[in-house]
Amino acid sequence: MSETMQSLDQLSALKTTQPDSPTYTKKVDKFGRAYATGKRKDAVARVWIKPGAGKVTVNSREVEVYFARPVLRMMIQQPLVAAARAGQYDVICTVAGGGLSGQAGAVRHGISKALTNFEPELRGVLKKGGFLTRDSRVVERKKYGKAKARRSFQFSKR
Repeated sequence: MSETMQSLDQLSALKTTQPDSPTYTKKVDKFGRAYATGKRKDAVARVWIKPGAGKVTVNSREVEVYFARPVLRMMIQQPLVAAARAGQYDVICTVAGGGLSGQAGAVRHGISKALTNFEPELRGVLKKGGFLTRDSRVVERKKYGKAKARRSFQFSKR
C-alpha cells in the first residue's frame, strides 16, 4: 500500500488522472461507405451511406415509392437536415419487419448511426436531436381476462 497522507497539500498533489472522453474514429469499408443498423419496434434497417447526390434507395426502390406518405419521407431526412448534410450523401438501405412507420423510424436511426461512423464530429448534433437513441417503445402484450392489453370486456348489469 502507499504511504498515508499527512496534510491536504499532499492530497492535492496526488492528482488522479481523469479518463478522457472516448474518441470516435471514421469507419468506412473498402468502397468508401459507412454502415449501421437501425431499429424501431419490430423493424430492422441495414443502412449504407456514401458521398453522392442525395439519392435514397429503400429495398431497391426509390424512397418516394416505398414511403408514399410525406411524413415518413420527412422523418428519414431529419438526421441529414439536422447535420446540414442534406443532398450530400447517397443512402442505400434494406428494411425488414414491422409496419411502414416503424420501418421509417428504423431507417432514421440507421442513417444517424451511419453518419456518425462516416463523420464522428457530427455525433454531438445528432445526439442532441435524439437521433442516436433507439426508441425502445414496443406494443404491450395482451393480458388474460382482458380484451386487449388493458381494455376490459364490456360490462353488462343484466
